[in-house]
Order: sequence, then C-alpha cells, then structure tokens
Amino acid sequence: MIDIRYVRENPEAVRASQRARGADEALVDRLLSADEARRSTLQIAEETRAQQKALSRTVGKASPEERPAILADAQALAAKVKELEESASAANAEYEQIAMSIANIIIDGVPAGGEDDFTVLKHVGDVPEFDFPVKDHLDLAEGIGGLDMARGTKVSGSRFYYLTGIGARLELALLTAAADLAEANGFTLTVTPTLVKPEIMGGTGFLGAHSDEIYHLEQDDLYLVGTSEVALAGYHSGEIIDLSEGPKRYAGWSTCYRREAGSYGKDTRGIIRVHQFNKVEMFSYCTPAEAEDEHARLLDFEEQMLAKVELPYRVIDTAAGDLGSSAARKFDCEAWLPSQERWMEVTSTSNCTTFQARRLGVRERVDGKTQIVATLNGTLATTRWLVAILENHQREDGSIYVPEGLRPYLGGRELIATT
Repeated sequence: MIDIRYVRENPEAVRASQRARGADEALVDRLLSADEARRSTLQIAEETRAQQKALSRTVGKASPEERPAILADAQALAAKVKELEESASAANAEYEQIAMSIANIIIDGVPAGGEDDFTVLKHVGDVPEFDFPVKDHLDLAEGIGGLDMARGTKVSGSRFYYLTGIGARLELALLTAAADLAEANGFTLTVTPTLVKPEIMGGTGFLGAHSDEIYHLEQDDLYLVGTSEVALAGYHSGEIIDLSEGPKRYAGWSTCYRREAGSYGKDTRGIIRVHQFNKVEMFSYCTPAEAEDEHARLLDFEEQMLAKVELPYRVIDTAAGDLGSSAARKFDCEAWLPSQERWMEVTSTSNCTTFQARRLGVRERVDGKTQIVATLNGTLATTRWLVAILENHQREDGSIYVPEGLRPYLGGRELIATT
C-alpha cells in the first residue's frame, strides 16, 4: 500500500507513476477524495460523540423538569454518532479499496511502457557458437536420464514432470550452491511454508491483477505460494524489528506453485513454464534510505551465481508496465537460450520500498518513533536455470559440461554423459 501522506503532498508524481505503468491515473484523485471523505466524516463523528458525552454528564446536575429533555437530546446525539460512525466506516472501506488498487510508486529512471520497453543495462559473457545441430533442454535432459515429462503428465497433468537421477542431483547442486552463497553473505537460510493465509498473500501484493496465477485451497482458505518471497514477507508481519546493525536478510528454499494462467501455448515444451518448481529466494528488510543500495547488492549476488554456472546473460531494467504491483523497480537477468536463439529470464530482483511492509505492519524504531521498513527480494537459483545450463553447456554427443562452480556439489564431476 502506498503512503497516503506522500500522495497528498505529491499527487502528480503518483499520477505519473500510474501513467508509466499504463494504469488508471484517475485512481489518484479518487483516492484523495475518499481520503478527505473518511477524515471529515470521522472528525464530525468524533465531535458529535464529544457533544453527546458532555451532554450526558449534565444529566445528574439537571433538575427533574430539565432531565427528560436532556436525556432525549443525548439519545438523539447517540443515534447520530452511530449513524456517523457507520458512514465513517463505509468511507474508510472505500478508501482502503481504492488504496489497495494503486500499485507501488515507481522509482525515478524506471522505463515507461510495457513488456518490450525495458532498458538493457549490460551484457556479460559470450553467446556460444556450436558447430553441430543444437538440441533443446528436453532432448538433452532425456538423453542424460535426468527428466521424465511423460510420467509427470500421466500422474499430475500437463506442465508437471519428474527430475530423475542426474537431473535431480543437478537441481540439488544448483540450489545448494545458491544456499551456500547466501549464507556466506549474511543471509539466514530458511525452509519456508508453501501455504499461507490470505492476509499474507494479499499483504505482499499478489492478490491483485495476477491473482489468477495463484492456487487457492478454498476449503482451508490458504494459498500455495509462487515464491518464498510471500512467506518471508510475512515472517515479521505485525512486528517492530531491529535494523540498527543493518538489513535483515533471509534466503528461502521452497517449492513454488504457479497456475501459468494466460500462457497456454507458450513455452509448453519441457520445463521453462511449469506449475511446480524449486527455488532459493533472497529477501531483505532494510531502512527506506538503504533500499536502493540493497537492491544493487541483491543483483550482484544473482550475478555471482550466474558466474558460478558460466552462463552468458544480460541485465535489464524492467519497464513500469511489466512490474508487479509491489515493485518500484525490478532488474531481470536473462540467460541465452541457444535452441530458441533468445534471452530467457532466470532471475529477477525487486525493490518494493515500503509497499509490502506497510500492508503487513513491519516497522522499525528510530529515535523512539516507529517507521515502516523497506522490503526487497531476488531469485538466487531456480529449476528453470537447468534449461540454460543444459543448452549452453551441451556437447555434440549430447553430454553436458559441468560448470566449475557446481562440481563440488556433484562429486567433482566434470561431464555428464548420456545414458
């Protein structure tokens, strides 16, 4: 949720953010009107309640002749107070509904526009050139006995799979390397819940425009997370945390679930877009003043992981219209996908400023007063990375070169042979 004080003082900046996102800027004026209505109605209700209490205190001092009239007036005021409180409650509900529908205010410099309007910040590594026909990750994974899509579909339906043998070991190696890198940089490793309450899912901003991506267990009123960001954002909900020694950093290892609604016919082959996958996610709580520097640190950690697995990649500054509602800025790292000759997102890191923490009530104490903290998140490794690792490191015979950064987690193995 955005800071209403900021909106009151900087309405045009919020309108500009909405325009850059391609969102409805009229919501800003509606929010300001609703804010004024709720405040004025509440003020009148409080003034009337004070009048009613003051009048009630005079009953004992009134004469028997005056008392009935005073009681009648007090009762009328009490009824008026109730009516005004109901109006104030309705005005506040309208205010909250509008406030919840406005996305986070983008940071200066974020490109305006939609999915294709990103800015490329840099390229790292050389795109591989092959002197033999390139295989895609599915053929390669099946060739080394690492993936079984057919039985995944038989058991669970389309976009499910089994990682088998070396495929399972390769994913564990990747995620363990990510966990080690996180711990070495001060992150507390956590295995997080994958079912969360509605207030936690909503608090992170995932129940808005993209709620159709989320699995909901109606009988239990719980949501399956699409990222451990959700559980980690809720970890300190309703708390006052101590940031005097720097950011609180967590790395969440979890299974993630996404419905992939709206992506029918897109990347249906293999494991690029699937309903279930594993991920190590970074999450940071810091002061608002530290947020942009922390964002740069999270991006650096992601790039360190990409260096470990020796992938060519580019970093993009995502356009405003392609940001989630919680993100004020997002950097994506996209690895080269040889079989499709395109860039494929493998990591993203978002600066959510105070948007999530305000919804979830996460604060810090500064000079005796509390203030909302900032939250950030970033992917450190996920199942999808296997796609890029297999394709970029393939050999002509279908075997796979093992990047040096993963070898300690695979018993020193330098090559994965075909079965």
